[in-house]
Amino acid sequence: MKYIVNGKIVMPDGIIEGKSLCYSDKIEGICDNIPDGAEIIDANGGYIAPGLVDIHIHGYLGEDTSDGKAEGIRKMANGIMKNGVTSWCPTTMTVSMDEINTALDTVRSLKEESKSWEGAEILGVNLEGPFINPKKKGAQAETHIKKPDAKFVLDNADIISVATMAPEMDGCLDAIKEITSKSDVRVSIGHTDATFEQTLDGIKAGATHITHLFNAQTPLHHRNPGVVGAALLTDVTTELIADTFHVHKGLFELVAKNKGDSLVLITDCTRAGGMPDGEYTLGGQRIFVNGIKCLLEDGTIAGSVLKLNEAVKNVRDNTALPFHKVVSLASLNAARAVGKDGTKGSLEKGKDADIIITDGDFNVLKTIIRGDIRYEA
Repeated sequence: MKYIVNGKIVMPDGIIEGKSLCYSDKIEGICDNIPDGAEIIDANGGYIAPGLVDIHIHGYLGEDTSDGKAEGIRKMANGIMKNGVTSWCPTTMTVSMDEINTALDTVRSLKEESKSWEGAEILGVNLEGPFINPKKKGAQAETHIKKPDAKFVLDNADIISVATMAPEMDGCLDAIKEITSKSDVRVSIGHTDATFEQTLDGIKAGATHITHLFNAQTPLHHRNPGVVGAALLTDVTTELIADTFHVHKGLFELVAKNKGDSLVLITDCTRAGGMPDGEYTLGGQRIFVNGIKCLLEDGTIAGSVLKLNEAVKNVRDNTALPFHKVVSLASLNAARAVGKDGTKGSLEKGKDADIIITDGDFNVLKTIIRGDIRYEA
């Protein structure tokens, strides 16, 4: 048994001080007394928080999920662990079906290994495309966009956690119904030109998630509430890229107050994450990175270079939300969105001991995964 002392323990319903967190490979509970000779970790007054869960991240440190390279996935997992991410969904792009199949096979081959490697654990793949609307393709390559294909998703339901679709496309509602009735795959509405009504139809068909709110979808308008209106009105889990560029920081609190425990912070990070400014690629297209901005040559926003612990800080600094609620946006809510909140996302007794220790500004000092220290600053 191990004990983390002298820290602020971040729980789903508040922050606990003056006690210790007890864990093995699982969270054992909050403790008052520590037995003699026990292994003790000093949090030095910082936060003892649940490991972060990034369910939408394409790349990091020059690597990309869609490259389909095992070493690239390992490098990404190791890199994001240093940002406090303990589990994640490698995310594909709208590339060729051969490339998507290769990426799925690669992640599938690594999933079990990821439970014990030096990096964040793989939960499953986020399939962002190719079943989207060309009108809202964003930085996705139009040449590879396909019609909705329930069979493809179901054939890969062992490794796909969430799949983005545009409900207004021909055959999509039937595909959503088939996927959600026959598997545990979550269908997300995104890269879509759907009206408010078409979005509600998609939710009624079984979609439970919204891909990066506001971005590559119909906006909130007083005569057509669009995808954004439907997302805010219903209880679907909803992603937000809180880098202050994709979405104005003035909207963080509005969305958070409206969505509550259904809001999920993501990074949508590209291979340029953790790298210097310059030119990179995303889904075979050139992207140009300058500070927090990632753009195609025509100025279209193309993913981000956001780190998930920075997203937490951005929301903390630009809202009046209690800090424990902000942390849940990037941990428990994210785990819940992909059906993993039974074992991930919080420091509740019985869950996997995925823990981070941070300083007061949420910079990561230690990352513990399944009870093992995998990273120390």
